[in-house]
Amino acid sequence: MMTADHAHATAANRGQLPLLAALSRPECYPHPVAGVRVLETHISWVLLTGTWAYKIKKPLNLGFLDFSTPELRRRFCEEELRLNRRLAPQLYDAVVEIRGTPESPRIEGTGPVFEYAVKMREFPQDALASRLLAADRLSPRQIEQLAATIAAFHGSAAVAEAGGAFGSPRTVLAPALQNFEQLLPLLATPGDRTVLAALREWTEREHRARGALFEERREAGAVRECHGDLHLGNIVLIDGKLTPFDCIEFNPDLRWIDVMNEAAFLVMDLTDRRRPDLAFRFLNAYLELTADYGGLGILRFYLVYRAIVRAKVHCIRASQPGVLSAERTRLLAAGRDYLGLAQHFTRGARAAIVITHGLSGSGKTVISQSVAPDLGAIRIRSDVERKRLCGIDLLARSGSNVETGIYTQELTRATYERLVQLARMVTGAGYPAIVDGAFLRRWQRDLFRGLAGELGVPFAILDVCAPEPVLRTRLTQRASSAGDASEADQAVLTHQISTHEPIADDEAREAVRVDSGLSGSDAAAERACHALARWLGYQAGGR
Repeated sequence: MMTADHAHATAANRGQLPLLAALSRPECYPHPVAGVRVLETHISWVLLTGTWAYKIKKPLNLGFLDFSTPELRRRFCEEELRLNRRLAPQLYDAVVEIRGTPESPRIEGTGPVFEYAVKMREFPQDALASRLLAADRLSPRQIEQLAATIAAFHGSAAVAEAGGAFGSPRTVLAPALQNFEQLLPLLATPGDRTVLAALREWTEREHRARGALFEERREAGAVRECHGDLHLGNIVLIDGKLTPFDCIEFNPDLRWIDVMNEAAFLVMDLTDRRRPDLAFRFLNAYLELTADYGGLGILRFYLVYRAIVRAKVHCIRASQPGVLSAERTRLLAAGRDYLGLAQHFTRGARAAIVITHGLSGSGKTVISQSVAPDLGAIRIRSDVERKRLCGIDLLARSGSNVETGIYTQELTRATYERLVQLARMVTGAGYPAIVDGAFLRRWQRDLFRGLAGELGVPFAILDVCAPEPVLRTRLTQRASSAGDASEADQAVLTHQISTHEPIADDEAREAVRVDSGLSGSDAAAERACHALARWLGYQAGGR
């Protein structure tokens, strides 16, 4: 079934085909061109010439975007340039005029202007993050670098005006409902339409339940001028750094959004690509840098929303002219898979609280970092939150000694109280919380045992140990790297050994003990993950 808008779009696209055919000729360009390749998305054409790429917008009006006139296409080309230079200035060069006629065009040539394009530096398609992941060449460290890039971008992005429409509960719901309306006539089977109806019902119900939180976050400045389309196909590896590009320029409502909406897109995309481990690696790194744990309350709403967006994009593409039957079948199947992913996100997870226990250098942080993605858990670090409370950069050295500076008893108690608040937020949003700290005193462990009892969620202690020579060697190595929030040194370890309160007999039944000195942190993390999954009563792993 094709709507009137799609019929119009189909005719408009056909009208642009002579231009595309003509632009395959090297003489149309103001620089040497050996050959031209054309890429197509559902809203644009991209011509690859070897050194430069030219992006031409399709003459469409799909409701959520309007490129129907040359003037609109010029305006949105200029907007695309402005927005993308925030994240990828090295890629975006200029907006160029296409002159002459569709049958005899010249880029930056002579004659009347009839079309516009965004001129970009061409990059190898194999450098796209989507291709890197498919080739198993996307590492956790690169994902953490991307999280740092996005966190910094969100921190500097323009904030929506107080009292404006952007980010209001009504504005949040409108594009979600529009997705359902636009997707419905494109679905191929009654079963797909039944699934879509159930997802719409869930979306409306979840929106009502989270309405106050949407408004609170808008008032707190969480609604910003974001990227808007942050998935792996819009991220490229340039000079060793994952770099987002291709922001949404065509609809400010889809760009001026809650930052958690943006983060959710990448979490959804990584999960869809069967890498929930990297999805949670990104999410945990992002939250650690931004401290936006309160945003977890709306994360699931946005995960479903983003999956529906991708279903719509694939189904729109399947309905467009020139798509071969096999490709149309693939696109519709992908759209159906996204509906299934949206259903997966509505089911949520089982909340739980896990605390670590161990001396400095035992491997608590490394193991908890590895375990959290496999359990679908959110990790909270005492070293990070202590420095955040004190207004110190997370990687800066405070110069504090044992029980002085930022390690006084008063600041330690304030840190653990803050960790309790964050664990309450995480579990309240329906996620397991892993609290990474030394927890060498009984009162610290009792705080979280009591919280778990109050909330009625499972509780476990991840008890990590290693021989003292291993601990001291690791601390020496850590001191030379200066890449972690922890400041523990040999003096701290000596103090811990003499003063810590070991896990008591009545605590042991809740403890999962792992020796990281026997076979290294990776093997210890795997053992810990499976042991915790059994203890907490659910299967480790993702979708």
